Order: sequence, then C-alpha cells, then structure tokens
Amino acid sequence: MAKKFEKYAAIKENCQANWEQLTQRYGNLAIRLDDIRTPFARDYTRILHSMAYRRLKHKTQVFFNIDNDHICTRMEHVAHVESVSYTISNCLGLNTELTKAIAIGHDLGHAPFGHHGETVLTDLIHLYFPYKANEQFWHERNGLRFVDKVELLQNPENKYNNLCLTYAVRDGIISHCGEKTKQCIRPRDNFIDLELSFTNKGQYEPITWEGCVVKISDIIAYLGRDIEDAINLGFIEEDAKQKLCELADKCRKGALNTTVIIHNLILDVCSTSSFEQGICFSDHGFDNLLQIKNFNYQYIYGNERLESFKKYAKLVINELFKVLLSTYDSQDTFSKIFLMKKYYPKLMKNFACWLAQYVELSIIPTTLSKDLTVKPSACLNEKIYGKLDNSEVFIQAIIDYIAGMTDRFAVEMFNELISY
Repeated sequence: MAKKFEKYAAIKENCQANWEQLTQRYGNLAIRLDDIRTPFARDYTRILHSMAYRRLKHKTQVFFNIDNDHICTRMEHVAHVESVSYTISNCLGLNTELTKAIAIGHDLGHAPFGHHGETVLTDLIHLYFPYKANEQFWHERNGLRFVDKVELLQNPENKYNNLCLTYAVRDGIISHCGEKTKQCIRPRDNFIDLELSFTNKGQYEPITWEGCVVKISDIIAYLGRDIEDAINLGFIEEDAKQKLCELADKCRKGALNTTVIIHNLILDVCSTSSFEQGICFSDHGFDNLLQIKNFNYQYIYGNERLESFKKYAKLVINELFKVLLSTYDSQDTFSKIFLMKKYYPKLMKNFACWLAQYVELSIIPTTLSKDLTVKPSACLNEKIYGKLDNSEVFIQAIIDYIAGMTDRFAVEMFNELISY
C-alpha cells in the first residue's frame, strides 16, 4: 500500500528539478567513489562524528544538573527528536535519512545552560555591538554557523575541513524552531540564501517535508520528557500534579507522561497529515498539545526555583567573556593569551588551541605552535577571524567559543577563574 507522502519524499526520483540544489554542499567535500551512502546519510555521519555533537551530552536541556545521570541532556533530547521524526517520516513515506540527519544536527548551535545561555549571549551582543540592538543569539542560526564555519572533521589525509553539509540538512537546522507552535506546517517553495535571508527564528518554513517533520517532532519530543524530569526533581507540587491529572482527563488519557504524550501525538500527526494541509495535528491533538505546553511554561520553565540557576549561568558566561576579552591585542593576541596562562592555564591553552584553527597562520607565533593540539597548517577551513584586525572580530570569536562550551566545561573554567 502506498504511503501518503512517498511521492513527495526528498529523493532523487521525486526531485529531478531541484535535486542538485537540495544536495549542494556548503564548501567542497571530496567525493568518495566507493561510498555507499547517500548525500544525506553522509551528512548524518559527519554530524555524528563532530565535536559539537559530542558536547551535547554535557549541555542543559531544561534543568542544569551535571551530577544526575537521569536528567535529560541536550544529546538525549536530540535522540528523542531523531526517534520521533524517524517514526513519522517512515509512516508517511518520506526520506528517513534526511530526517535523521536534520534531527541529529538540529541543536548543535545551543549555548551552555540551555535557553538562558542564549539570553546571556544576546545581552553581550547588544552591549558590544550596539548596531545589533534588534538581533538575538538564537541557536538555530548559530547551528548553521557552526556546521558551516566552525565545526571541523579530519579527512583521509589528516587535514581538517568544515562539515560541508547539504542545503537540505542546513536548511532543516536553521528552520526547525520549535518554540513557535503551529497546527500545520508546509514546506516553502523557494530556495534562499540561508545565512543572509534568515534574520529571525521561525521566519521561514523548511524547504522539505522532512524538515517540517523534524520541526513538529521537536515539540513532541520535549514536552513529555520535561514533565518527567520536573517530577523527578521535585518541581511539580501537589497542586500542579492535580492539574496534570485534570489535563489527562481532558486529553482522555489515564496519565500524561513521556510515553503517552509522544505516542499519541505521533499517531495524531501521522493520521492527520496530508499533502493538501501539511504536516498537521488534528484539532483535538493540537488543543491537547497547547494545554500541555501551557502547563510546562507555568509550572516548569517559569518556575522560580530556576532563578538561581539563571543568575549563576549569567555570572559564569559574563566572567569568562570578560577574562577572554582582556587578552585582545590585535595581531599580538596569541602572545597575550599565553602570558595569561600563568593565571588561567587550562582556559588560556584551550582557547588558544581553538582560536588558532580559525585565524591566518601569519599571526600565530612559531614559538607557540608546540603548545597547540591541532597544527594550524593542517586546518584547511575558512579562516573566519582573519588576522584579528579589530576587536569586533575577536568578540565574535569569544561568543563562538563560549557558545560551543558544555555546561561542565564552562563551570570548570569559571572555577579556574576564582582559584588562586
């Protein structure tokens, strides 16, 4: 029996007119003649092997709890989204390799300390870039920046290149915004410059049906698990538990937990979606979704117990930023960084090793190269910070560096700042 969307799946047979655009890579990636993977499957493994993906295991989803192994991390959330989107995509007849690639990469741009880390970085951008007063740091756009310009992988010659992902996967990453809840999502028709055209999160829908599936799967995945974690951490008081029971009755379910929420919303999307309407929830399913989401915002995301965490996250990020900014000295910045090693040995060494991958070789003193874990000459990527000619370029480098940190590493580096 034919599946509802199999004629619209992003596969070569269906997309003769725009297949080259969908699979066009950002940058040049060597073609392997013996490669058995499709372009999207190759994207999946490139993301899987990236450092940004590895770091997700120590990044906050909602609750900052680096010592509790059973609280959802960003990596676990990504696995949930991959699972949900695969199930929906497979049921509808879409390209599951594309949904998997988008899903595994969709949150690579998250800062440490969850969404509050984004808020702190936004404040820093406004402080140091007054002309960007209307801009925000949002992880969807930062995810595109990371996969395009920051993340590096070794090639068969032991040189380092950018990820060079396909347009369809890059598009799915920047357009996945799950905070804006819509009952139905349809892909847009036109190919756009992803870096220049997206000025606000959620501004454009994905270019593929598969991207739409990942976008709707994101909210399905996080609602139930966030409730489970909140209960386990004691965030849900008796009045909220009673509200949860009332919600379960309204949703005509015996309970509202991760299993029930994910299972029923997946079934709802699979049965309701159509080419004419889009990837959709039913009226009843969407109403249930909104009620659960409102519950989460009232009792979890807006819980006053998170205020201390938010203040701590702001302190950590701001202090790291100030210390790193103090090392700027134009093309002599590396020398100053290494002078600061006597105070902050791990932070300064790590920052120098990271920064050296993205600047022109001419500004890296040869006497310092022995301390670098990756030889700059082996990095064939775009040198996005050039020669550090002005402080704005360096500030962007610091923002990129902090955005890539895990919660655990940020806390460790902050503790180094206050150790004498």
